[in-house]
Amino acid sequence: MINRTMAPEFKAIENINLLKPDQTKLANGCDIFCFNSGDQELVRIEWIFNNLRFDPAKPLLNVAANTMLTDGTTSLTGAEIADKIDFYGAFLSVDYGFEQSLVTLYSLTRHLDKTLPVVKDILTNSIFPQKELETFIRNQQQKLQVNLQKNDVIARRVFNKAVYGDTIYGLIPELDTYNSLQRDDLATHFKQMYQPSNCTIIIAGKVEQPALDLLVGTFGDGWENLATPADITQPEANRAADRFYYVEKPEALQSAIRMGTPFINREHPDFPAVQVLNTVLGGYFGSRLMNNIREDKGYTYGIGSGITSYKQGGALFIATEVGADVCKAATVEIEKEINLLKTELIPAEELSLVRNYMLGSLLGSLENVFSHADKFKNLYFSGIGYEYYGRYTNVVKNVTAEELLELANRYLDYSGFYKVIVGKY
Repeated sequence: MINRTMAPEFKAIENINLLKPDQTKLANGCDIFCFNSGDQELVRIEWIFNNLRFDPAKPLLNVAANTMLTDGTTSLTGAEIADKIDFYGAFLSVDYGFEQSLVTLYSLTRHLDKTLPVVKDILTNSIFPQKELETFIRNQQQKLQVNLQKNDVIARRVFNKAVYGDTIYGLIPELDTYNSLQRDDLATHFKQMYQPSNCTIIIAGKVEQPALDLLVGTFGDGWENLATPADITQPEANRAADRFYYVEKPEALQSAIRMGTPFINREHPDFPAVQVLNTVLGGYFGSRLMNNIREDKGYTYGIGSGITSYKQGGALFIATEVGADVCKAATVEIEKEINLLKTELIPAEELSLVRNYMLGSLLGSLENVFSHADKFKNLYFSGIGYEYYGRYTNVVKNVTAEELLELANRYLDYSGFYKVIVGKY
């Protein structure tokens, strides 16, 4: 019997073993990656499309087209699509990201012959009904009106616009921006973007050969490309010259702070090591920013830092909401913590704690086959191979305090940070 009075033996994480997919390329250019694992007769299938080149004159086409895919086709209304999916106990969702848009289906394998044709209909015959477009515009405007009352939302919008400019990453729609959406523009955008040559399909779960054959047959036949390939290039970011932005709200009880700098992305060789540095600074609950500004000073309920990685670069950012009367004091403490990373070595005990946290988080994130497919997506769409996670774990385990000090001096220039304050300052 297990002796529950004794703690389990502590074991260091030596390496991370990731499942690797089998690949099939259809004649129409669509790639299929298959992760076959698990005991349940359940699969998750994702149709992933690279967003078209961002057009500042029509900035909402990518998000509107993907969001409205399930609102109606030439043969089915939005309600009929939902009924068909629900009848077979499946789940269908659409998700928009800055670089890719996804259609995701969870389905029992025995019902794929009924659910896959619905998805194909959506990806080939969506019509964006005018009534549904008007509802979409109205709903998005109402959500935006609510969000614009939140200081943290305003701070994020201002920061993204300053760092990324007139790109898809810097998009900050106003209420009137939604009124520019036209059904004809959506239809044209849809035909260009949702082509098989611009699609990657990832299927994960218990994928037996009949299910894979059905997927290949459904999306390999009768789904053709246009003569013009999808333009998925993106413009370079035109960053703002100003580094400080203050949106005053005299009645605010809390002020939102968001600051940071354009940063390297996952392809850069320093990326794993700076993730360690970021974790020390503000990347987990025991971070320095949390210990100082929450636990010691009591200025906030929460503060954190993070790194975003995009094809066209990324950003390191720090975000929090603090009492309006201590906003300036909080920024002073943030600067203090950054400067400490540039002048003092991280103690061995703290660095060991961060190493174990990061490796444990990575291992804990691989709980099922869907998680392994998600890790693959990060690699595939970043254009890097599986060796990345081997290098990542090696760096996390072995990076020294001296190397982190050097990286802090290379990348953390507080004077050059973009700083946004919304509230009182």
